[in-house]
This record gives sequence, structure tokens and C-alpha cells, in this order.
Amino acid sequence: MSDMMRAVEITKPGGPEVLQLTHRPMPKPAQGQVVIKVAWAGVNRPDALQRAGLYAPPATASDLPGLEASGHIVAVGQGVSGFAVGNQVCALLPGGGYADYVATPAAHCLPVPDGMGLKEAACLPETFFTVWSNVFTRGGLQAGARFLVHGGSSGIGTTAIQLAHAFGARVFATAGSDEKCAACARLGAEVAINYRDQDFVEVMRDHGGADVILDMVGGDYIPRNLKALADDGCLVQIAFLNGPKVDINLAPLMMRRLTITGSTLRPQSDLAKARIAQELRQQVWPLLAAGRVAPVMDQSFALEDAAVAHARMESSAHIGKIALQVAGG
Repeated sequence: MSDMMRAVEITKPGGPEVLQLTHRPMPKPAQGQVVIKVAWAGVNRPDALQRAGLYAPPATASDLPGLEASGHIVAVGQGVSGFAVGNQVCALLPGGGYADYVATPAAHCLPVPDGMGLKEAACLPETFFTVWSNVFTRGGLQAGARFLVHGGSSGIGTTAIQLAHAFGARVFATAGSDEKCAACARLGAEVAINYRDQDFVEVMRDHGGADVILDMVGGDYIPRNLKALADDGCLVQIAFLNGPKVDINLAPLMMRRLTITGSTLRPQSDLAKARIAQELRQQVWPLLAAGRVAPVMDQSFALEDAAVAHARMESSAHIGKIALQVAGG
């Protein structure tokens, strides 16, 4: 086996065209890590932000994009238990997924759910870790609560709708076309709001307000989200596609006992991510194995066509997840 592998690197900050196929040394497993021969890699918004020079990887992470992948374990570092060479896994990655091989903490790996292919499994970790930790842990979503997710047809959105519905919440979603709204409804959204035609604040107020809102938009959505919350409601912020700065009156937080929280996944400690992985394995993986929840797949591309995959994602024409085929499976 060669010591070199194919990889897609970011040649300089810029548009999708700066993603270029190259060759890099194969990674070796550090303490507590495994090396995965990548079959498929998921494509996510943070990859595009990193490519544009707006989201630097942690100092200890690979500079290659790619935060999730599936494949087979080919090497195991010292101190690893529960996984062995040959195991089929999907994994949350610190980076480096756009390559033939990638190293990641073993505690961030999960078995491929029963009955699921490697392509679908590659598209689980980033969105499921994000949704579980933000909607259920930070947002405290409970059965019977009203949950609103913006961007319901995105990878995050399709995951959030399904999980919230599976755990008994009443689900509301926004999307930018009738086709996308229909997709949200099929996944379990009680009401799908086309934000080009309807005001989500009015819709949510008509239904008593949202107990939890998951937002990736930011900007002028932030004050509108606060208006759309029910008393004692919680706004969970995970991205700022319209910018992080806004002039806002915070008095309603006190008067209506509102909460604003949020997180990003990548900078969290290895231990924090390992805890999320364990919760997913116990609470969510049985739902995946039973077919009650599944990743919504959009299009897939070859590894060398990563630039085309990024252009697809940034067009916002997709519904669900985009994947890169690295070795097949």
C-alpha cells in the first residue's frame, strides 16, 4: 500500500474552483484514534466557509475539508477499545474527510446503522451531532412542544424535522419554495411555511408560539425569532448566514423569560463530542436501524468533483445532503 493518498485541498481562500485534487501522506493513528479508509464523505456548509477563508480549522486538525465520512477502519491507535480493523463505521471528523484516508478519535465513530448503506451513513454525523446537541440538549425539546426549524430542506433541517417528530414534538419549518415545503411536510412537519409568501412570526403566533427555534440564518431573523417564541421559549442559534450582528431590544427576554443559546460543533472538546456520540448511539441509532429516521439524500459527486458539489450546495437548490464518493460502497 502506498504511503500517499488522494485528497482535495483548499489551494487558497475563494470559490468552489479553489478545491483541487492533490496527493498527501496517509495519516497515522495517534493515541485514541483510528484511521478510516473513506468510502463516502459528506459535504457541509462549514466546508464551504473554510474554503472561503471564514472558518479556520482547529490548530490540531487537518487543513483538508470534510467533517464526516464513512468507511472501514484500517488502523487503530493505542488506547482504542470497542473498534477494530475491518469495522464499518461513520464518524465525525476534525477535518480531512475529502481524502482516501482520514484519522479521527475512535470515540467519535459510530457503527453504520443496520440496513443502511455507506453513502447514507456518511451523511449522518455532522447533522445528527449538531441537531441532537442543540435541539435536545441545549434547547431541551420535549414531546408535545412546538418546534420551529428554519431552512427545513437543508441537511440540518431535514434531520431536525425527523428527530423532533420522532420524539413527539409538533414540528414547524420554513423553506423557500413550495417543493421544499412539501418535502418538509413529508418528513413530519405539521406546518411548512414558504418564507417568500408567509410571515413565520404570524404563523407561529397563530399556533401559540414556538417553544424551541433552531436558526441558521441570523441577521434580521433574530428579532423576528424572539417575537415568534412562546413565553419561556428558547432560540438556538447555530449559524449566521445573514450575519451575526443586529440591533435588538432584549427587554422581552426578561418580560417573557426567553432564552438565547447556541453552539458550534467543531471547536468543542473531544470529550464533549464523545458524549454526544454515546447519546446518539443510545437514543437515535435504534430509530435509524428501524427506518423511522433516515438522511435525506440530494446528489452525489466523485471526490475530484468536490468543486461541483460545493457549487450545488451554495446554490441552495438541494434538498437534504450532498455526498462525495471516494472509494464507493
